[in-house]
Amino acid sequence: MSQVFSQTYQIIEKAVLESNADCLSLSGGLDSTILAYLLKDKKINTVSIIAKDFLANDLTYCQLAANRFNLPLNIRFCETDEIYSGIEETIKILKNFNDIEIRNNVVMYLALSAAKELGFNKIMTGDGADEIFAGYNFLLNKSNEDLELDLKRISKIMHFPSQKIGKALGVDVESPFCSKEVLEFAKTIPADLKVHEEGGKKFGKWILRKAFEDKIPKAIAWRQKSPMQEGAGTQGLTEFFDGAIPDAIFIEKTKKIKDSDGITIRTKESLQYYEIYRKYHASETNESGVRCPDCKHSIEEDSKFCRMCGRFPL
Repeated sequence: MSQVFSQTYQIIEKAVLESNADCLSLSGGLDSTILAYLLKDKKINTVSIIAKDFLANDLTYCQLAANRFNLPLNIRFCETDEIYSGIEETIKILKNFNDIEIRNNVVMYLALSAAKELGFNKIMTGDGADEIFAGYNFLLNKSNEDLELDLKRISKIMHFPSQKIGKALGVDVESPFCSKEVLEFAKTIPADLKVHEEGGKKFGKWILRKAFEDKIPKAIAWRQKSPMQEGAGTQGLTEFFDGAIPDAIFIEKTKKIKDSDGITIRTKESLQYYEIYRKYHASETNESGVRCPDCKHSIEEDSKFCRMCGRFPL
């Protein structure tokens, strides 16, 4: 087993050290902290996004990681109006009104924008680790056979909006976990080493945790998976829009959108994002193939959610 841990460490280290990134998007989660550890000798600059008006889980952890490895940390505390402006730009770039995707990826938009303002043009992210090493919480209670099947399905459809956002901003995004060597290596790791019990509790990315647990803070090595929206605090947008849009207005507008565009809007947050989306993009529906019942957008093969509007499950 120690040989597998050593191999995991070496393959990821090689991918990281081959990067030319001059800044790291540091959340203080497992993935970005592993990257921070491997880049500690380079004294790479780091950037973290924290919503000033909402609860953000990452604040303590990003500081813990930066302090442990003595890395420069640039924390951007974002007011709600700055986040809202970021949402508009994110929707323009990604061309969808998927509330989950927008809530998460406005964090990446703000991080890449902050890094660019600081003079950095090559940013490293932890994209890919959850997809290839089974980091998502919905994978934890699957049988090994089902887990293997789900990871194969995810590998076919995984995409990383940070690449689109980076291109739009003129910032190169480097993701070592998505390197060919790491992707191929991950396929050789059996499911029971990706999801495994530790201390009476199941953890995803178990092999990553074990390979680096004596290198990074224990509190981070065994930190539960926290989506970007929870870490940065943008999950508070859901409640914000629920309070900002009166019920009568929501009912009136969603009926009008249904009648004119044939789109079903499920939440007040989705309504806000759809209205921004329609400022910049035409309403898209497809008449062939598998379509989302809410927005009529094409569904990728093997996908269980709609990338356009976020409906889940299909």
